[in-house]
Amino acid sequence: MADYVPGKYQMTETENFDQFMERLGVGFITRKLGNRSYPVVTIIKEVDEYTMKTESLVKTSEMKFKLGEQFEEITGDGRKVMSTMSMTAPNTMLHQMLGTDGGKDSICSREFMAEKLKVVCQVEEVVTTRMYERKK
Repeated sequence: MADYVPGKYQMTETENFDQFMERLGVGFITRKLGNRSYPVVTIIKEVDEYTMKTESLVKTSEMKFKLGEQFEEITGDGRKVMSTMSMTAPNTMLHQMLGTDGGKDSICSREFMAEKLKVVCQVEEVVTTRMYERKK
């Protein structure tokens, strides 16, 4: 089976993202900027380490991780979380974020396909779905 994870993806659709960010406690201005942004996500795999770079109008962030190993992350909206990435299917990556300092826990599932990436994130009962196209 092909490894669809590495690549460059441009967001094309978003649903319920404002409600998701609001439930996380993200401020009004950051939410409005986040809703206007259609980020580019680049994922590189080198041996057993991944680099995920997200570039948007609001912020550019980069994280490096190994599957199954917890790491500290500052999210795009500025929250400090303890994250763990794992593969739950051949081309599906689960991103578990444990809130610190009273922050909320959240999860994101990334399903990598030949031409697109589907990201579904959840905090409490609020779910957001974001679609990306693979860039050549």
